[in-house]
Amino acid sequence: MRILFILFWLLGGTMTSVAMAQTQTSPVDMELKTNIKTGPEVKGESFTYSTGGETYEGYLARNANDDEPRPAVILVHEWWGLNDYTRARADQLAALGFVALAVDMYGDGQIATHPDEAGMFSSQVMKDWPSARARLEAAMASLRESPWVDKDKGMAAMGYCFGGGVVMNMALSGMPIKAAISFHGSPTQAASNPQAFEGVVKIYNGAQDPLVKREDLTAMAQALGAQGAQVEIINYPGATHGFTNPGADKAAEQFDLPLAYDAAADAASWQAALLTLDKVLNGN
Repeated sequence: MRILFILFWLLGGTMTSVAMAQTQTSPVDMELKTNIKTGPEVKGESFTYSTGGETYEGYLARNANDDEPRPAVILVHEWWGLNDYTRARADQLAALGFVALAVDMYGDGQIATHPDEAGMFSSQVMKDWPSARARLEAAMASLRESPWVDKDKGMAAMGYCFGGGVVMNMALSGMPIKAAISFHGSPTQAASNPQAFEGVVKIYNGAQDPLVKREDLTAMAQALGAQGAQVEIINYPGATHGFTNPGADKAAEQFDLPLAYDAAADAASWQAALLTLDKVLNGN
């Protein structure tokens, strides 16, 4: 009897303790307070602007869940034209809190399907910088009128390949941008009349890129520096031309071009570019 009494006493005490613990900590009885926010919903749409009697069709990307005006980034395409790759980059920027306008430098949304055609389109633009600048100015003027753009924070420009050369010349000609960011950009100096530029120029280049001559890159950096720009060149070891574009390998095989995607260089340059945008546009 004494043994049974002890067992009942122990079991009763254990069950009482368990009941108390459940009463005190049970999640059923706790009022959970959570703050669940909606993430970015990227909205992309056609964005047309005109200059010189010609119409250009860009691509505007923004976060549809954000009603506050945000800083703007001008995005300039590769020599292929404004294609899905450029739109995807604009979408990425929009998801990160920028209003991104991928401009159309060729007009009517023309897309090159062969390197010869792409070379013809891009060389025509770079040989007539005043007209190219007018297209960019028209795009920027229209973008400033957008209710989604924070006009007080200014703009930055980012470009790939041909587009990288364009944004470097935007800075060289003193256009009103706070930063010019080039990825494997061609350092051809198209602006014949350099102007003062006190912004930031970041040039991300493949160390093994045979299409970007070191002397041309140095000359561009020196020309920009002479106008007051804060210039930085970052060469990524092992990377070649087109290292940011996952479609580079396919184009290299199809057209026998010295292109190759490099995931590490892509990630590193993208992160560095975002830090620059955050600093110059958001003041962080």
